Amino acid sequence: MIHHSISPRPLTLKDLEQFVREEVRLSISEESQNRINKCREYLDKKLNDTTEPLYGINTGFGSLYNRNISRVDLETLQDNLVKSHACGTGPEVPDEIVRLMLFLKVQSLSYGFSGVQLATVQRLTDLFNHNIYPKVYEMGSLGASGDLAPLAHLSLPLIGLGEVTADGQTITAREIFNRLQWSPLHFKAKEGLALLNGTQFMSAYGVWSVVHARRLMMLANTIGALSLEAFDGRPEPFEEKVHLLRPQKGQKIVAAMIRKLLDGSELITHPKKHVQDPYSFRCIPQVHGASLDAIDYVTEIILAEVNGVTDNPLIFPDENRIITAGNFHGQPLALSLDFLAIAMAEIGSISERRTYQLISGARDLPNYLVANPGINSGLMIPQYTAASLVSQNKQLCSPASVDSIVSSNGQEDHVSMGANAALKTWRVLHNVYSILAIELLTAAQALHFRRPARTSPRLENFVHTFRQTVPFIETDRLLHLDIIRAESFLKNTNEEVHLN
Repeated sequence: MIHHSISPRPLTLKDLEQFVREEVRLSISEESQNRINKCREYLDKKLNDTTEPLYGINTGFGSLYNRNISRVDLETLQDNLVKSHACGTGPEVPDEIVRLMLFLKVQSLSYGFSGVQLATVQRLTDLFNHNIYPKVYEMGSLGASGDLAPLAHLSLPLIGLGEVTADGQTITAREIFNRLQWSPLHFKAKEGLALLNGTQFMSAYGVWSVVHARRLMMLANTIGALSLEAFDGRPEPFEEKVHLLRPQKGQKIVAAMIRKLLDGSELITHPKKHVQDPYSFRCIPQVHGASLDAIDYVTEIILAEVNGVTDNPLIFPDENRIITAGNFHGQPLALSLDFLAIAMAEIGSISERRTYQLISGARDLPNYLVANPGINSGLMIPQYTAASLVSQNKQLCSPASVDSIVSSNGQEDHVSMGANAALKTWRVLHNVYSILAIELLTAAQALHFRRPARTSPRLENFVHTFRQTVPFIETDRLLHLDIIRAESFLKNTNEEVHLN
């Protein structure tokens, strides 16, 4: 169990990886507690000392900003905001994403510019630590004014409303509160708005996506190298001198990794009958490398986002200022997540082409990689499945960020659609896991027909470990199960971390 103390210290990629892949418990540092309390105390005093309109604090929301709210109704205003904005629909958001949303909301509020009570941030932390996940739905956010609908659903349990998942079961928030002897919170002025304004829905999907994209890149390089060996490919396209002439960072990194993966291979040193290989093998450094560069760029955007404050209005106690602005606008995430979807779709696209080449009967390999094709269809249809997934990824890569629909009676007249970009990217990455699983299934099968020659010790070890999960295919069997097991292997194996 990893303990993480919420503090103003910038989050790193390693921190994000831990929250995606490890069990973590949260606490709020003393410094963050002091910041939260200081901001809340300032806001309470400000409300007592002024009658000026403060957006969303003593006014209505959106196009209702010109409606003043009486002091006695300020807390009701915040409760009503959360209830009225919980309008999500569609499939439920997975618990692993909701967990990230809770963490990122705690992190953002803890910087001390949002005016919330410490008790509110602590209750979000309690939900995280008790593995209690509010029911959130995929559809409803426009990616501007914050992720309003998803964050409203995330916040409902704080006031004893909505449903949650606890111990794998769906129960009402009130039931879990009774079980834990918790009381619903009473929001003070500004709190509902602070909870709903923010990009934590988009950011949670973004965090998951960059962490898994980096893992998928490592796996794609490993499986691509294995496919090269099984196809009896040539080593020259990976030589360092080639890539020094085109100083693209990702390309050089991928070529170096492929050389390392092939180190000690018998197969790669065998005399070759063919002069050159198809692009899907020969251009692995160029294609994988370009996607790696894109992942690095998107990672920078995500890190900046999770280390920022995306609330509105922003409260600056030291300067005695409350500023209404637009930090909740999701344009940076919308553009970058569209980019990541495209980059990872290309990893799936080139993977499927290698799968196709391996089953085509080329390079002295049997058709569909079975010893007796005809009565056995072998690996014919997994390639169909990969092609279907690649095609769907192409459809998902139509950019969400170029769209905008006017909302809130024209007050919110340009939105990012970043939530849709985040959802599409998440689906593309899941598809790429399946596509790479099919390539691994195919490459491991093809390698058998190169025996007794062996590939490198690293790749032999990778295949040996895989074979504990998916054995060699002698005759036709239910390949759906093989694909599912191969996907699970890729999502859970630690083999690739030893290749650095």
